[in-house]
Amino acid sequence: MSDDSTGIPMILPEEQAGQRLDAVLSQLLPETSRSRIQTLVRDGRVLVDGVVEKPSARIRGGEQVEINWPEIEPSTWLAQDLPLHILYEDAEILVVHKPAGQLTHPGAGHADGTLVNGVLAHVPDNAYLPRGGIVHRLDKDTTGLLVVAKSEMARQSLIDQLGDHTMHREYLALVMGAMTGGGRVDAPIGRHAHDRLRMTVRDDGRPAQTEYRLVERFPRHSYLRLRLATGRTHQIRVHMTHIGHPLVGDPVYAGRMMVPQGLDEVALAHWRQFRRQALHAWRLRLYHPESGALMTWESPLPEDMTELLTLLRHARAGD
Repeated sequence: MSDDSTGIPMILPEEQAGQRLDAVLSQLLPETSRSRIQTLVRDGRVLVDGVVEKPSARIRGGEQVEINWPEIEPSTWLAQDLPLHILYEDAEILVVHKPAGQLTHPGAGHADGTLVNGVLAHVPDNAYLPRGGIVHRLDKDTTGLLVVAKSEMARQSLIDQLGDHTMHREYLALVMGAMTGGGRVDAPIGRHAHDRLRMTVRDDGRPAQTEYRLVERFPRHSYLRLRLATGRTHQIRVHMTHIGHPLVGDPVYAGRMMVPQGLDEVALAHWRQFRRQALHAWRLRLYHPESGALMTWESPLPEDMTELLTLLRHARAGD
């Protein structure tokens, strides 16, 4: 299956003489993102009068262009009829709420039961999209919103929005320690030198920025709203640990779980039953790949995190 059905070859318009090749092709192929076109040109898949050019090449007008679209083999990932919590769907995108305990896509030892397995059953054509149309991910035990592309045009648009930071992803989190205000963490993240399952702040890591705002403060904990400027693996978990405020319940980065003061035995038992990082992707904002309309979705805080907040408020009221 080709990733584009546009008829080729085509003739470059003479009235656009002097413009960049990638810019002209973007206008002639509105369903293909400019970054996708640039990749095709750099890969030698675009011939101008039989010659490979650079994306920045200036056209004369009247040249014949041939595009060798790559063939895409369908994914071998299993399609499974799994429940999907769908907040929005149209011909181009699907916005879903991922529950705790579900992986975003298959990996070593986890071939099924993931969000992508459910997406492939719901949208069979997504088998022809890289990674089933998923352009960003949530950790297994992080809840909240994910957008899935349903076409190559939509996928490239979402990738571009992630790259230029016009897609906004906001999170809610409970962290250990009483914070005095918000701030920004700008610290590169890379793989831990000795533990391949962990990420860490390191000078040779990839750039990573996280903004956070204090929503509510407790004697030993803080309730935060966070926004990602980048999307590194475990980014919020690593950055909050880096500044001394790991996420409540984080099995990888938090160490011993800090218990609120003033809880009775029943409340303390409920607190200790929380077994995941207290992180929820609550708001997603992006530009629709086809219409360009700015769209926003919100997902309410899950019940288990709401219960933690209730326990913290009761403990504070009893001090």
